[in-house]
Amino acid sequence: MAAAAMEIRRLAGAIGAEVSGVDLRRPLEAAHVAELRRVWLENGVIVFRGQALGNDEFLSFAATIGTPVEYPFVKGLDGYPTIIEVKKLEHERVNFGGVWHSDTAYLERPPMATLLLAREVPPQGGDTLFASQTAAYEALSKGMRSLLADLRCVNSSAKADTSRTREDRIAEAGCDDRRVYEAEHPAVRLHPETGRRALFMNVAHTVRFAGMTEEESAPLLQYLHAHQRREEFTCRVRWAPGTLALWDNRSTQHYPINDYHGFRRVMHRITLAGDTPEGA
Repeated sequence: MAAAAMEIRRLAGAIGAEVSGVDLRRPLEAAHVAELRRVWLENGVIVFRGQALGNDEFLSFAATIGTPVEYPFVKGLDGYPTIIEVKKLEHERVNFGGVWHSDTAYLERPPMATLLLAREVPPQGGDTLFASQTAAYEALSKGMRSLLADLRCVNSSAKADTSRTREDRIAEAGCDDRRVYEAEHPAVRLHPETGRRALFMNVAHTVRFAGMTEEESAPLLQYLHAHQRREEFTCRVRWAPGTLALWDNRSTQHYPINDYHGFRRVMHRITLAGDTPEGA
């Protein structure tokens, strides 16, 4: 890949970019990886089209960004434990992860990033929305930012809406990991690479604020969750076979739209090891 061949097209004002002129089947030079990382950090999510990657090639590219790790609930592909299949079949009504969230915020060290590669897509529908939590934080009033500065969020893997979206895949894989994962993280996270602040709570995993009851926490969390997904903070990714998205789990949320009942959608996902979130 020649540096001059790579083209960047922004997807929306606050988040997202499409990268063209890159063949991810080929090893990337260090300078090209550095440029892709810069674009990714600046835009939160980057999208590549027409990437006919085998599992080894998919893993190889993921490893240039970070360290692939296993997902706690769903077994990976045979021979590829860090690649999980995210799918919804023709007869199913509930999609995997079908709620606004950042991935596995209930872990002590949530993943730094996620890569999702489209294998099969419905004839229409099945898009994914992304929302910049950096933009969401920066749009808050000074008073609200001050209020959130010292708050911490309790996150759990057992929230009903989220655990329901995993049930088919857990049953299919015969996974017997029924543990409840719980972690406490700052409500405002300082990004370790960009130095920018982002909201770090989500409707899928956040149960309450530390030191408060669920009832006491609910009004503020309800306001924040609605704020986090305001349209001006979002972009939309339409999938085709070979589309690959890489998003920053530290500063974005995503929402897979469940509007393709009766059709099949199959994606392969890799998550990359992260660090312990630090407060701002």
